[in-house]
Amino acid sequence: MLINSFLNRLFSPLYNYAHFLLRITLGISFFLHGYGKFKIIDGFTSFLGSQGVLYPKLMTYLVAWGEMLAGITIIIGGLLIKSLPVLSNLLTRLSGAGVIVIMISALIIAHSDWSIFIGERGKILFASEQLFLLTIGLYFFIKGND
Repeated sequence: MLINSFLNRLFSPLYNYAHFLLRITLGISFFLHGYGKFKIIDGFTSFLGSQGVLYPKLMTYLVAWGEMLAGITIIIGGLLIKSLPVLSNLLTRLSGAGVIVIMISALIIAHSDWSIFIGERGKILFASEQLFLLTIGLYFFIKGND
């Protein structure tokens, strides 16, 4: 109990920033994932085509831009909380929804052979960043800016 009280006092000044730390991490990660796809556009298009995705070139651009926009708007949604609360909440929720759609699609298309708890290293769902990104997107979709 003494340690818990100490930690509460130590981190209480940062309490209001914890939500933004999660937001900035998701935003930067998603933006960089989308931006990175432009460097491998032909390879990613070929991969999507090999997985049976219709219109793989179009989908490549939609995914790349979707990731970048979701990353940017999740951050903007946090920056506008005080000045434009309704808009910022909407941006946060829409960004979270975008992350959810993209990550569920990624799990189905690119990682459908993964197991849940055990398996080959690098192919375990609960050891992957995809699940964490999906969960953080779900968090912001549900909570918005609350």
